[in-house]
Amino acid sequence: MLGAMQDWDLRVTRIIDHAAREHAGREIVTRWADGSETRTNWAEVRRDALKMTQALQKLGVKKGERVATMAMNHSRHLVSWYGAVGVGGVLHTINPRLFDDQLEYIANHAEDQVLLYDHAFAPIVERMKPRWNTIKHYICYDNGEFEDWIGAEDGNTEWATGDERDPCMLCYTSGTTGNPKGVLYEHRSTMLHAITSLQPSIFDFDATAVMLPVVPMFHAAAWGLPWGGAAAGVKFVFSAVNDAAVLCELMNREKVTHSAGVPTVWLATFQHMDATGITLPTLRHAIIGGSAAPRFMIERLMKAGVNVAHAWGMTETSPIGTTGAKTFDWADLGFEAQVDIKQMQGRVPFGVELRTVDLGDPSVVLPRDGKTSGALQVRGPWVIKRYFKAEADTTDAEQWFDTGDVAILHPDGTLQLTDRTKDVIKSGGEWISSVELENAAVGHPAVAEAAAIGIYHPKWDERPILVVVKKKGEEVTAQEIRDHLAKSVAKWWLPDAVEFVDEIPHGATGKISKKDLRDQFRDYKLEDA
Repeated sequence: MLGAMQDWDLRVTRIIDHAAREHAGREIVTRWADGSETRTNWAEVRRDALKMTQALQKLGVKKGERVATMAMNHSRHLVSWYGAVGVGGVLHTINPRLFDDQLEYIANHAEDQVLLYDHAFAPIVERMKPRWNTIKHYICYDNGEFEDWIGAEDGNTEWATGDERDPCMLCYTSGTTGNPKGVLYEHRSTMLHAITSLQPSIFDFDATAVMLPVVPMFHAAAWGLPWGGAAAGVKFVFSAVNDAAVLCELMNREKVTHSAGVPTVWLATFQHMDATGITLPTLRHAIIGGSAAPRFMIERLMKAGVNVAHAWGMTETSPIGTTGAKTFDWADLGFEAQVDIKQMQGRVPFGVELRTVDLGDPSVVLPRDGKTSGALQVRGPWVIKRYFKAEADTTDAEQWFDTGDVAILHPDGTLQLTDRTKDVIKSGGEWISSVELENAAVGHPAVAEAAAIGIYHPKWDERPILVVVKKKGEEVTAQEIRDHLAKSVAKWWLPDAVEFVDEIPHGATGKISKKDLRDQFRDYKLEDA
């Protein structure tokens, strides 16, 4: 027997229909790379997406084919999220920071048919054209070409229909080992993710929200913001450049209430605020993800009255996995205890399940005791089953996905990340968290950035060294940093050496590249080794 409710397929074009109908005039602002600005709204975004749907039909794009973008955050990119899906296609957001070999691989592996790109990336596009085998059409966003292309259409069309499990979006991991891997999202999974993201503990969206996303639209589905923002009818403020001065000016002028970015973005923002004396009086919700946020960062935002949603997720989880939700006894806790909670990665929303397993024997499920660390696994309706074009895996009926993170689960379900499985430092048979060392180090007032890696030691197997970038104009010694670390980590965790460098290598998504750092210090010898 079937139920008696209406059939209403969970397809993402329903989100833009809702935004245009219920929040038609809500503004969307773009500050372009050349300093110019444009303003549109949700009704016009839907109209332009329908025009793009018609334009793609004329190019011969068929259901399931991939339409790629290589672009920063702006309203025309937002239009493409819905226009590509509207024709029945799959939106493939390409990270322009990838290496050429990776760019060649993912576009050919995805079999992209069309590429829409920012003029700033024209040199990359021209360089890669001979290596991209399937792309037939190239359209530039910001030289008038995109506007002329969709301007030839009237928008009098309908969205493509189909099953809610049809694919709608494709994102590739950064590929720190081997080729990047594609994550193919469904309409259904994306809709469930978007609805969940509106919760107060995640994006805290309603129609009063003004969101400036610093997380780029090409990275991890932009954390789902273009879908969730449309569902709530928020005002978006986009910037095609991630300069701290520009972002702060936009935040104050447009009365931004919400922002989202990786910790390095917030560090740059703080540095600009300290140098200029400006504040962000309207900001009330800050989403921090991509890597663990240092304690001082969370403290500073909370003291300014900002709710911090310290989040964990990955491309493979669409990406919401956990956020730093307030506990039931939040109002009874002191400030330091509240920061303790926010510093961890939070708890799952309904729809996500977590567990940890033994690092040496993954068949052993570990207790949620707040002490035992293990390899983190996840499952849920917006979590990957298998990578794009990979063979179906029938060996894991329970569908747990190995995240590559090392974590502790607390009795109340709170997630505490301690490292990546490939970055954890094993010394004398015990584990040392590189993440905790790094977060403690950047709490020193003279440290701009820090990274911890394990170096071979004949007795202890590995010992940590700390690689540090000093803040401009600041001086600090290795011993002063070790003294600072001793206040917050175990004595045997203290790095055997502190090395000062001008810069630390970063990967395509802006995270510290431990692989490159290990290569850089491959021949390093500890004094007592």
